[in-house]
Amino acid sequence: MKARTLTRHFRESLKSLGRNSWMTFASVSAVTVTLLLVGVFVLIMMNLNKVADDLENDVEIKTFVSLEADDARIEEIQKTIQSMPGVESVTFSTKEQELTDLVLDFGDELSLFQQSNPLFDVFYIKASEPQKTQEVATEIAKIENIEDVKYGEGKIEKLFNVLNTGRNVGLVLILALLFTAMFLISNTIRITIVARRHEIEIMKLVGATNWFVRIPFILEGMWLGLLGSIIPIALVSTLYYKVTDFAKPKLSGEMIQLLDLTPFIYQVSVLILVMGVFIGIWGSFMSIRKFLRV
Repeated sequence: MKARTLTRHFRESLKSLGRNSWMTFASVSAVTVTLLLVGVFVLIMMNLNKVADDLENDVEIKTFVSLEADDARIEEIQKTIQSMPGVESVTFSTKEQELTDLVLDFGDELSLFQQSNPLFDVFYIKASEPQKTQEVATEIAKIENIEDVKYGEGKIEKLFNVLNTGRNVGLVLILALLFTAMFLISNTIRITIVARRHEIEIMKLVGATNWFVRIPFILEGMWLGLLGSIIPIALVSTLYYKVTDFAKPKLSGEMIQLLDLTPFIYQVSVLILVMGVFIGIWGSFMSIRKFLRV
């Protein structure tokens, strides 16, 4: 296609937006509302996904070493655990450190135990993948001089199931919103095209090719998607800025954290923009097909 022809299509698509101002407003409004819903839902689901990842990554195996094991044996056990497949990190804590931490947590009432420490030396182990926690714990329990292994058996499996279900439900809802947006916007653009069907018929009768007719409408869809994404981007960015500004100080030092404002909000903004343009182009392309059969 010649550059002059393409320039004409761009010019005509912009003029058409002005000539059909009410339909343009309706289409842009439909894009705006649906993309705003999608944007807010993406913010929520991405942060819930981060919380789920943080909870999974916080899971660790607490391994108690028998009192009979001497320093040499403890070192052997540590090397054995580190060499096991599925183990990411191993941290050793002496029984003295365990008692000190216990006193710090519960107060000086426990300080009497410091004269006769009843605790065990402990290894804290993290699996390379949270889902392998149970498998790794089972293998560690088989090592000689391991007194006990705790990792929240039963509760961990339920936690992982809940998190996976939440991720799947969130993905399905986002896809459902996108398809709803595409359907709504496609129908809105279809109404615009129906109002101009005589214009399309005349162009076809004078010899215009399908693509010559189609391109201005596709460009209009692109403009509608672009215009419809501006308000959602502004509102979603402002909303997330307010939420992070309010929540970050309150969540400081806590296990649950929100995604950082940047670059996350830029990524969401680009996603909304791309979705708006794609949905506008797709809606125009699908809506004009039946009117090309003259």
